[in-house]
Amino acid sequence: MTQPEFAKLLKISKSHLNDIEKGRKAVSPERAARYAKILGYSKERFVALSLQGMVDQAGLRLKVDVKAGW
Repeated sequence: MTQPEFAKLLKISKSHLNDIEKGRKAVSPERAARYAKILGYSKERFVALSLQGMVDQAGLRLKVDVKAGW
């Protein structure tokens, strides 16, 4: 799949996707959950990756673990 096709699937611009790939923009937990649904992956895993990225960016030496609730 090309980058433009992937961006269209996620309903974001190609430049926004490029910024995410290059680490210039973070993916919010809400968007991570939406992308997981679109791609057929675990919402918990994508949200954990989003949060872990934020924790790492802050320089904190912590590991994020997300579990489904309710």
